[in-house]
Amino acid sequence: MLLRVRPAAAGLTFALAIAAAAPAAAQQGQLTVERIFSGEFRLGSLPESHWMANGQRYSYVDASGRATNLVAEDAQTGTKTVLVEGSRLIPAGQTKPIAIEGYEWSGDERKLLIFTNSQPVWRQNTKGQFYVYDLASQRLTPVSSAPGWQQFAKLSPDGTKVGFVRDNNLWVTELATGRETQLTRDGSETIINGTFDWVYEEELDLRDGWRWSPDGQRIAFWRIDDNPVRAFTWIKDTGDSYSQPVNLRYPKAGSANPTAKLGVVDLSSGQTTWLQTGDDSSVYLARMEWAESPTELLVQRLNRHQNRLDVMVADARTGAARTLFTEADSAWVDVDDDLSFIRGGRQFIWSSERDGYNHLYLYNRDGTVARQLTRGPWDVTQVFGVDEKNGFVYFSATEQGPEQRHLYRVRLDGGTPERLSKEPGTHAVLLSPQTPYYLDSWSRIDAPPVVTLHRTDGSAVRTLVDNAQVKQTLANLSITAPEFFNFRTAGGTQLNGWMIKPANFDPNKKYPVLMYVYGGPGSQTVTDAWGGTRYLWHQLLAQQGYIVVSVDNRGTGARGRDFKKQTYLKLGQMEAADQVEAARWLARQPYVDASRLGIWGWSYGGYLTAFTLEQPGAPFKAGVVVAPVADWRLYDTIYTERFMRTPQENAQGYDRGSPVKHVDGLRARLLLVHGTGDDNVHFQNSTQMVDALQAAGKQFTFMMYPDRNHGIANGRSVHLYTMMTNWVLQNL
Repeated sequence: MLLRVRPAAAGLTFALAIAAAAPAAAQQGQLTVERIFSGEFRLGSLPESHWMANGQRYSYVDASGRATNLVAEDAQTGTKTVLVEGSRLIPAGQTKPIAIEGYEWSGDERKLLIFTNSQPVWRQNTKGQFYVYDLASQRLTPVSSAPGWQQFAKLSPDGTKVGFVRDNNLWVTELATGRETQLTRDGSETIINGTFDWVYEEELDLRDGWRWSPDGQRIAFWRIDDNPVRAFTWIKDTGDSYSQPVNLRYPKAGSANPTAKLGVVDLSSGQTTWLQTGDDSSVYLARMEWAESPTELLVQRLNRHQNRLDVMVADARTGAARTLFTEADSAWVDVDDDLSFIRGGRQFIWSSERDGYNHLYLYNRDGTVARQLTRGPWDVTQVFGVDEKNGFVYFSATEQGPEQRHLYRVRLDGGTPERLSKEPGTHAVLLSPQTPYYLDSWSRIDAPPVVTLHRTDGSAVRTLVDNAQVKQTLANLSITAPEFFNFRTAGGTQLNGWMIKPANFDPNKKYPVLMYVYGGPGSQTVTDAWGGTRYLWHQLLAQQGYIVVSVDNRGTGARGRDFKKQTYLKLGQMEAADQVEAARWLARQPYVDASRLGIWGWSYGGYLTAFTLEQPGAPFKAGVVVAPVADWRLYDTIYTERFMRTPQENAQGYDRGSPVKHVDGLRARLLLVHGTGDDNVHFQNSTQMVDALQAAGKQFTFMMYPDRNHGIANGRSVHLYTMMTNWVLQNL
């Protein structure tokens, strides 16, 4: 997946950290790049909250002191209790306590599995060290005494064992004895058991690749074979006198993919049974979960074209599998995590776009539909959970408009959905499965997140995090809230956008405009959600006398299946046409200087910026392109082929949507930016773009960031945004 633009409230990561004290500059109304990245706008949050077994308390890590304490907070009263004092978490033979970076409770909440000393694998820190802490004895025990990192450790359902991945093999430790048992033995650089390679993680959002059975007697796991995948190499140029090659198995569009299969290890015998998911080795095994049964699993099998998703049930004892039902689409089928088993596994919740919008369905275990739970010209965007006792499923949806995300519930036996969230904006929820509470993280485009506790009927209990200091800082700035707007293209399509005007806006003057674009399939930039540092940078430009605008083109999300999938097989073409139309619409506004239109974007937005600038008659004076795809042949299989099929099947679509092949059309001033250590959109993309621009005699500005990844950052954010600010001021 390319660098997605997501609402700040899309996830519930809450820390009781308070925003850093405002420096003296906060008394001024002007933004600077240094100020944006200084910590002055750092948000308070509540990280990794877990509802506890009684449903009356939730736990979280308090990292505000010298050690990380695990705290429980009473939902109703806010009373806090320290459950684990971080200062006590000192491993044998060491002098300093470990930090709690992640944790899991045992079922009886007498043991705590702690993740610490984490290290990155691709985008996230998914390897590190695990310890088990016994709350009664206050004993801290390592999960493994062997050298090496562990990944994805999990307590067994009865709390007597811990399973984990080491060196791409599965292991189990008996907590009573400390004895480790190796379950798979073929793990290597290319054979991956219990976790995933780069492309499965990046594009199918899979990292943890194994599952305990409900009775703890078996472990189901993915086995990924990366041998067919060709390695891509780039050069690390910093930190040593000699450059070092970096190799990554990365399947580019149309090339050989990893192969996958699913196994089930019986812990008593040590034998592995392989699930019979078919003879087609090109399929993706996109999801696997135990089907509320110690002997059956539900598997989602996706064909390479990704337009057919088979939902299968497999017998863990024999490996036999059968298809319950199939989701099919003439374009592609999205994979998500909305599936939820209920009623002891006799039924489950499923989401589908089959009626033109993404809606919820109640399925029987045999694959028949019991009923459609939601319907209407709007999309369900996420399932938060099910309250079986009272008969509700909780979800977010766009019923109030594509820029909004509200919390709803609907009865499992049917009925009209009830909207629970009242404040306009974007809501994300952490639901307590046992009791009538949920945590709501809510924000607006000009307001940072507020975290509140509610009863499941929607009534508010109390506010946990208000980010009042950041709100006050924003109130003291010379800025104006973005305005939402829409217009119709020449072809009659309504496009939605937002616009930030200077605080001293005068409708009788004419202002330069910088458009911000992402525009990829199913994405959105036009959302009523806090946008963080990028939003603040746009406000900085508005303070410099620019109008900043973003428009969601055809192919973006939250407007139904047809709006999203009309770009199929022709990425870039409709999107660029819509951005050009948006620029022309802006040029007709009396307060816009039509000779000073610019556009910028990052990742897919960088691709779309470059391609839009090359369109015939594009009315832009300047554009900033960061980490762009220059030709879809250079990007990975799963993402690219989902929307374009392979280059062998769709050569014309690849050519027509390639910025490299259309550089002759560039008339605007161009700033191109890329990190040389980008494992996602390889620096090769910009190398080929530079080569094509030079061959066409096009002058441009280029900035590379040595060994920086797709997000660049890592100490370079101030340099990057200062450089982009200065370039915009000089060229637009």
